[in-house]
Amino acid sequence: MFAVAGTLAGTLAAMSGHPDHALSAAPAHAAAGTRPLFDLPSAQPSAGNLPVLSGALLTADSRSDASHPAVAPLRHTRQAAVLVVAPSTLPKSFVSAVSRMSGVTSAEQIEAVRMKVNGAYTPVLGVDPSAFRSYAAHPTAASDALWQGVANGGVAVSYTMGKMDKLPLGGTVSLGGQKTEKLRVSAFGTLGVGGVNAVVSDTTARSLGAPSGNALVISAGKGDVNSVLSAVKKAAPRRASVEPLVTETESGSATSGAAGSGVAAGPASSAAINVMLKSAMSRLGMPYVWGAEGPTQFDCSGLVQWSFARAGITMPRVAADQARTGPAVPVSQLSPGDLLFYHTDPTAPGYISHVAIYIGRGWMIQAPEPGKNVEVVPAAFGSEFAGAVRVNPAQAASVASGVA
Repeated sequence: MFAVAGTLAGTLAAMSGHPDHALSAAPAHAAAGTRPLFDLPSAQPSAGNLPVLSGALLTADSRSDASHPAVAPLRHTRQAAVLVVAPSTLPKSFVSAVSRMSGVTSAEQIEAVRMKVNGAYTPVLGVDPSAFRSYAAHPTAASDALWQGVANGGVAVSYTMGKMDKLPLGGTVSLGGQKTEKLRVSAFGTLGVGGVNAVVSDTTARSLGAPSGNALVISAGKGDVNSVLSAVKKAAPRRASVEPLVTETESGSATSGAAGSGVAAGPASSAAINVMLKSAMSRLGMPYVWGAEGPTQFDCSGLVQWSFARAGITMPRVAADQARTGPAVPVSQLSPGDLLFYHTDPTAPGYISHVAIYIGRGWMIQAPEPGKNVEVVPAAFGSEFAGAVRVNPAQAASVASGVA
């Protein structure tokens, strides 16, 4: 029922400074203005995905020039399976050891930090466009305009971020690290790695203060994800975070981790659900703000996380991760407190980008979009509906810990 593909483990998603993010104080060793992604707080997803809009990404015209050579053509795509993020440059010995591990098909060293984009912290990757593009979902990977725009010194941002923050395609946004620069927005489109809202070139990332090569994206063979994840965790430097970007099913196929997988336990108690629902209803009329977590402003998954927290239930931060917090429930069996999920991003039809709380009798409460307030509306089960989940507190805590 759910297609939550390629999430940047909770590692990125969880710390997103925007839709469904949770910020933490920058560690003492971090450069002023930047926050290494390894130091994740609670969570956001977000799951990454296929940016297609009428067969193409939303891109500004991007052509190579003498100072920015053409990006190499896409020859194949890879499944990004594991992400490693550290507070400083990863040792060459570790990167070399990973590349030789059984089951590892490729590994690409990148930069991964949280920077301010127009004043709000969000996960940003610094990459070699020619090398990294193969790790993105195919429609994204195949967009020469997107990657050339990045190589030219621009920034590609997620469709959701572009829409919710009303960023100007072809215009400029402010990226702040150790210093602040104005970068051209070269493309809109979900970027292929969950939780990542912006991608720049490695040169640009370093100029803004990102630690060189502090992250590693790893591809693994079919059926090898779990063994690779275990081996990488054992070899990883101290303080590095190692997280799966996909979940390997029993059949050996790598997926994004569909709803219903995880810890075996029961649903939340009626008493807890009642507290959660009363908490959510107490927020009626409060404004939607992208990335807000309460108590007086919320985005969609922020409202869910805050409301469940009032009932003592730990939830991950973003909708795509919240879709993994319990078993799927048919519409005919919905109960108050179940979560309803939606595909609302036209550039990523399979990506879960919105969540609401079912309150019973055909109604739901949600934080809808900028310019609107938390509201109760008829539950929607149209073409954008992705499915429903009944929250299992133990599973929710397990998912949240994996992306924190």
